[in-house]
Amino acid sequence: MKMKKRTKRSRMRGARTCGWGFRQKHKGPGNKGGHGMSGTGKKAAQTKQKSLNIARAAGFKAYFGKRGYTSAAVRKKTLDCMNLIDIKKNMFKKEGQKIDLKSYKILGEGVGFKAEIIAKYASQSAIEKMAKAGGKIILPVVKEKKTTEKKEEKSEAVEKKVTKAAKPAKKK
Repeated sequence: MKMKKRTKRSRMRGARTCGWGFRQKHKGPGNKGGHGMSGTGKKAAQTKQKSLNIARAAGFKAYFGKRGYTSAAVRKKTLDCMNLIDIKKNMFKKEGQKIDLKSYKILGEGVGFKAEIIAKYASQSAIEKMAKAGGKIILPVVKEKKTTEKKEEKSEAVEKKVTKAAKPAKKK
């Protein structure tokens, strides 16, 4: 009985195709799955080819997923948010202090405290908690557009012109 099996490499010495069958089966990138990173996408796990994790470990993080331009209408608008508990923990030092967070939305998780917070937006619960504790949240005043009033005035003027033109001429 043999104790040690010869390696495949040594067994294939002298064989013309080395276990690949027809000689052209072992030529070109088509039999390897392609060049470089090809074959590493969604189907890599199904076909047992190079997996996504191997590619990521190799440092190809930007290889997968979507990239490129998105229109302004599609782009999602995100706001920086901050909870009352975080503001109190990190920024609040004394009563009556003014805290400037003009580019943030204030959310109501936590307890209110005596301070003035200047913010872009605030949730209703945050405003209520601050008011209950003796503090307040100052939001920017939204200016109403006067375009609707101007449109109404224009439409009334057009109607007057139409009624004047629609009067029948007097017969003699």
